[in-house]
Amino acid sequence: MYMKRKNLYIILFWILVLFTLSACIAKDESISSKPQSLKVMTHDSFAISESVLEEFEKKNNIQVQFIKSGDTGTALNKAILSKNNPLADVFYGVDNTFLSRALNEDIFESYESPRLVEIGDEFKLDPQNRALPVDFGDVCLNYDIHYFDSVGIDPPESLNDLIEPDYKSLFVAQNPATSSPGLAFLLATIGNFGEEGYLDYWKALVDNDVLIVNDWENAYYTEFSGSSGQGPRPIVVSYNSSPAFEIIYAEEPLESPPTAAIVSDNSCFRQIEFTGILNGTKNRESAEKWVDFMLSASFQEEMPLQMFVFPVNQNASLNETFVSHLKFPDITAQVHPDQIAAKREKWIREWTETVLR
Repeated sequence: MYMKRKNLYIILFWILVLFTLSACIAKDESISSKPQSLKVMTHDSFAISESVLEEFEKKNNIQVQFIKSGDTGTALNKAILSKNNPLADVFYGVDNTFLSRALNEDIFESYESPRLVEIGDEFKLDPQNRALPVDFGDVCLNYDIHYFDSVGIDPPESLNDLIEPDYKSLFVAQNPATSSPGLAFLLATIGNFGEEGYLDYWKALVDNDVLIVNDWENAYYTEFSGSSGQGPRPIVVSYNSSPAFEIIYAEEPLESPPTAAIVSDNSCFRQIEFTGILNGTKNRESAEKWVDFMLSASFQEEMPLQMFVFPVNQNASLNETFVSHLKFPDITAQVHPDQIAAKREKWIREWTETVLR
């Protein structure tokens, strides 16, 4: 009788042990299955579709929190001011007009993503791979096709044309102190005419009654006479992609764009946007996965319709509308990022004194 009772106790003991182990294992599995939180700081124009984001989160067991932090300059300032106690794990949105400042402030950790082999060398501006290229867009002159057809004047073909009498009072541009495309266009004029000649060019534009507004939205949708705008001016600073978007977002189907981009040599400035892992992140592995994802074809193929920019991944495909109606410049105006970082504020100040006063 005693032996039977002892055996029963032993069996009960091992059942209890097994039950406790099972509970611990289940608890560990529950903990391990909890998504890792990842914070990504971006500028306000960042956008991603829910389906593409969910695909990344499920595949990697990561929950992404986006911290939108203003325009590019404002977001970068926040990243710099918080670099000793970073607000996020990854930063996206610094472009080649601010790149040197970001690198000089040492806000990024180096990361040689395996996706870099799929990206053209012309986009890789940081040999230490602290800032990795994600997308690009060309800021170019756009014009209203119907206007020039109706008045019998040839549309402009270059920056030089804008100072000719035929184009007096026809051009609207953005203030480079308040607008990203405005700054890009200012850099295009510096790249084209040089530091010794760009202010003379702007003086000639002022004499030809250029209109300056604070932002792209006001220029394109209010002052520009193209189909999206109701204004009196048929030439505007916009993007080489704008004509294709006129087709894609037209209320009524269109066979061809009502606007065209001028992509002659040195008339456009190419903006390249970068991402990087913020120095001091505690989620390095998850941050690497996110950077890899941003450089992947699946993310890059949807960028044009989400953020109006274009993929740097050579394996990413473009929407057929873009392929049909998009023009890329063969030669863009060049200003080195180090030169931009050193002289950006000086150039803006000189421009303001010349154009607005």
